[in-house]
Amino acid sequence: MQDKSDLHPGAILVVDDNAGVLTAAKLYLKRHFAQVETERNPENLPTLLSNMRYDVILLDMNFTKDRSSGKEGFFWLERILQIDPSAVVILITAYGDVEIAVQAIKGGATDFVLKPWENEKLLATLLSAMKLRASKVENDALKAQQKGLAIAQNDAIPEILGNSSAMRKVFDTINRVANTDANVLILGENGTGKELVAQAIHQQSGRANEHFVKVDLGAITETLFESELFGHVKGAFTDARDDRPGRFEAANRGTIFLDEIGNLTAGLQTKLLSALQNRIVTRVGSNQARPIDVRVISATNMPLYEMVKDRSFRQDLLYRINTIEIQIPALRERAEDIVLLAEHFLQLYNRKYNRNISTISASLKKALLAYPWPGNVRELQHAMERAVIMARDSSTLQPDDFMLGSNHALDADLALGSATMNLEDMERETILKAIKKHQGNISEASKELGLTRASLYRRLEKYGI
Repeated sequence: MQDKSDLHPGAILVVDDNAGVLTAAKLYLKRHFAQVETERNPENLPTLLSNMRYDVILLDMNFTKDRSSGKEGFFWLERILQIDPSAVVILITAYGDVEIAVQAIKGGATDFVLKPWENEKLLATLLSAMKLRASKVENDALKAQQKGLAIAQNDAIPEILGNSSAMRKVFDTINRVANTDANVLILGENGTGKELVAQAIHQQSGRANEHFVKVDLGAITETLFESELFGHVKGAFTDARDDRPGRFEAANRGTIFLDEIGNLTAGLQTKLLSALQNRIVTRVGSNQARPIDVRVISATNMPLYEMVKDRSFRQDLLYRINTIEIQIPALRERAEDIVLLAEHFLQLYNRKYNRNISTISASLKKALLAYPWPGNVRELQHAMERAVIMARDSSTLQPDDFMLGSNHALDADLALGSATMNLEDMERETILKAIKKHQGNISEASKELGLTRASLYRRLEKYGI
């Protein structure tokens, strides 16, 4: 019995309507190649190629319908290359001549052999073709990787800060899960740092040297979903001018971060679930399934468990994505981290804007702790950046240096009043503060508040100011 280690790796497909030819080919080729398959009916080619990628396809030029012109061979050659553009096809015929050989090569064939073939010559032709196939596959992978660079994110990861017990639990989970391939679901409000956690997991994993690809599922339209995630081939639709890998291919061997996964419609959830379950993607316009090896991290600010109960989110998809679950606390739930983060952002923007603000005043710290931070860490970061730019005092940040969501200067009294979260009370206090700041000048106060003079007068009447 022949040792399989002596066989050339790879798969050969022989397509011919002559059973005797198929038997002879298989008996000879299986002595040299690991996998040899035969097919009498070329109509089965699309199904075969959708289930398997062959290294070389030996294709007869003439089938029963047309015994001599080679038209059927050319038809199926074109069809094969539509399904798999990197396919290596060798055409075989008993009616070969120079003209047909030239046409075959121009049509995309790799080579051309005549029946009856010489075994040694056929073997040499196949081995040469297999080298070409390996080169094509490597080249396609390189092109996909290069295109993937435009959508992959391997930048330096900003530091995740926190001394609170809630954040220590998050850090502990990251450390435990990072070096596995377990799928992770990150839950939390907008601005809490879900993407940073995903990047931290990737950077501490065995995939750290590969791509981290972010997909904002909330920003992808339903019509472009498959093209964006799974890719497309040239001509698949009007604007498909060339082959393009999708986000899953770009993330191959790395990590894909599916942000805003709770925004997917039922139909898109089904398509995503299929790709995750089968670990394959098929580009739009192609029948060729492509295997993918990705680590999946998902995130959302939506209540997925409630959505499962009302059937707006698939339970089987939830089970697929949440092998490990990480809940990121809101900033108001980790108040002991607020000043730490503020001081970090102060130093960050000092460097960026060439400022030398050394401290945060005690009154500002008090105000920062009292403010509810509905936009979480992202809001704090933006507020600190603006404060560094606009600070009047070159050495210390003060409450008046801050402008938050409602366009008011932040001080301790206002922040404490705002903690009631009563919108009318907050608006009234904001107006009073602006008028006081501009010494009763309505024009300046309205500019500060982002209102017209007429709008401000209506509010003054409403609140009896």
